[in-house]
Amino acid sequence: MSDAWAARSGLTAILITVPELAAYTERWRSVSRSTARSHVPLTELIPPHVTVLVPWVAEPTEADVRRLADAVASFEPFELSFPTAGQFPNGTAWLKPEPYDAVVSLLYSVFQAFPECPPYGGEFPDPQPHLTISSSEQGGPAVVAEAREALAAAPAPRIQLTELGLWREGEDGVWRQFDAVPLGAR
Repeated sequence: MSDAWAARSGLTAILITVPELAAYTERWRSVSRSTARSHVPLTELIPPHVTVLVPWVAEPTEADVRRLADAVASFEPFELSFPTAGQFPNGTAWLKPEPYDAVVSLLYSVFQAFPECPPYGGEFPDPQPHLTISSSEQGGPAVVAEAREALAAAPAPRIQLTELGLWREGEDGVWRQFDAVPLGAR
């Protein structure tokens, strides 16, 4: 992964944030670094999340937020769990959100609403929803094995997905939420 798009500052993103998993994932995320910001642990840059769309529009307007709300209006809130761990070929270790198909449908609804914003800058045209627990540099089979063992011993907390968060990366590389769009708002 080149992360060329991620090297820019001031990005915006649409995320499913799951702060309820912070304590559960800290053991991996606190020692993992972003490939774009290698000097800071993931836990200090952004909370646990599933990326819906990044990069999103550079300066979101009220019309962009309405377009997003329209795109997710048919999705009622639902329970989300993270029962399995895996790894991408580049070494990034992750937890898989379930119900997976519902999350994929949500992502594709957002993609269709914002065709001018290809996921991951077009680098991954068919992204797989996931919650990163360890970056490609620190990931690997040992992290995946440890995560699978942890999940078998005590499942990750379930959450109720009720909204999508709108986030902006600051000049310091830290992501901050600036708005949210509820699911099912008609």
